[in-house]
Amino acid sequence: MHVVLAGGGVGGMTAALALLQRGVDVTVLEQAPALTEVGAGIQISPNGNRALDHLGVFETLRKQSCDPVRKEFRLWNTGRPWPMFDLGPMAVERYGYPYLTVYRPDLLKALENAVRALGADVILLGSRVAGVDQDASSASVVLDDGTRVTGDVVIGADGVRSVVRNTVWGPSNPEFSGMVAWRGLIPMDDLPKHLRTPVGSTWIGPGGHAVTYPLHGGTLMNFVATIEGKKWTAAGGTEPGTAEECHADFAGWHEDIHTFITASPRLLKWALLSRDPIPAWTSGRVSLLGDAAHATLPFLAQGAVHAIEDGVVLARAIEAYADDPTKALTRYETARIERTSRMVRGATANTERFHSRELVTEERAEPYLQREWSIEPIADRYDWLYSYDVVTTPV
Repeated sequence: MHVVLAGGGVGGMTAALALLQRGVDVTVLEQAPALTEVGAGIQISPNGNRALDHLGVFETLRKQSCDPVRKEFRLWNTGRPWPMFDLGPMAVERYGYPYLTVYRPDLLKALENAVRALGADVILLGSRVAGVDQDASSASVVLDDGTRVTGDVVIGADGVRSVVRNTVWGPSNPEFSGMVAWRGLIPMDDLPKHLRTPVGSTWIGPGGHAVTYPLHGGTLMNFVATIEGKKWTAAGGTEPGTAEECHADFAGWHEDIHTFITASPRLLKWALLSRDPIPAWTSGRVSLLGDAAHATLPFLAQGAVHAIEDGVVLARAIEAYADDPTKALTRYETARIERTSRMVRGATANTERFHSRELVTEERAEPYLQREWSIEPIADRYDWLYSYDVVTTPV
C-alpha cells in the first residue's frame, strides 16, 4: 500500500507517522518550501495526548509544553474568576492523560522528526497540489508544475481551503463567520507578575471572549481574543493587525486584557471560518482528513486534536484492509464522521456560551455560569471528547 498525503501540517504528519509505523509507504506533499509553522498556541486535551502517546511523541512534547494548574473563567469587565474544571490531577485520574497547552511549532517538529526517523525522504517540500484524479487501480495528485504523484490512495490533509476536497466534491469553501480572532505571543517576562501564573483563563463577555495560557515550557503566554461583528476583506485568512484596533475592539474590557494587547510584540488577525459538517468525505480511493474534512470554529479546542485522531484511525483502517483500499477509506470515514460532526456542532454551540448577552453584568453572569458551566453540563459536553481512544475505536 502506498498512501499519498496532500498536506504536511499536524494532521498530515500524524497520518504519515502512524502509517509508517505500520509499514505503509507514504509520500507527504507540502506546498511550503520549509516546514515552518506560524507561532501559535493550541490545547491538547487528554484524548489527543492519548493518541500522541500511541505514536511515541507524547513524552517529548510534554517536556516542551505546559500543564496548567487550573482553568478558570473570568468576567470580561470586572475580571472576577470562576473555576472551570480541574486540568491537573483530575484529568489524569479521570482520563489517563493530562491537558497540555502546546506551542504549535513544537508539536509539528516532534511529528516531523519522528516521520523523518522512519522515512528520511518521504516529505516532498515545495509541492503545490493542483488537482486529483483516480482510476480503478490508483489515485494521483497532480502538482502545479505538472508532476504526477501516484499511490493506492490519496488523502487530502490540505486544510480549510482544501484543493483535494474542491476537486473531488466541487467548490465549497467555508464562509466567514463574522468573527475575528486576535492572536499574540508574549514573552512571559514581559508581563506583570500577576499575569504570569500557569493558569488557563477564558475571559467571557457579550459578543466576545479571550483566552490566555502558558506555552513552551512557561516562557511564552498565548493570547487569543475573539470578537463578533467584524468584516473581512483580506485575500487570505490572516493579516497583521494593530494594537490600536485591538484595543478598540475590546473597549470596556478589564485592564488585564489591554495589558496583554500592549505586551504582544506582534498581533495577527485571523478570520474565523465556519462550515456545516460534510455528509461524506470519501470517494473511491480519495478521502479527507482534518480541516479539509471537518473545519471547525475553535471553541471546543479540538481542531488539531481531531486531525491527530483522524491520522491514527486512518492508519489503523488502512492496515486492517490493506487488500481493499476503497474499503479501508470507507471504514475510516465511518469510524470518524459522527464524532467529528458532533465536534463541529459543539464548537458552534459554544459561541453563544462564550459570548452570551447574559454576561453583561456580574449579577446576571453568576446564574448563567452556574447553569452552563457547572460540573454537570461540562461533563455532558466534554466527557465524550476526552474519554475517546484512537486505538480501541472500531474500524
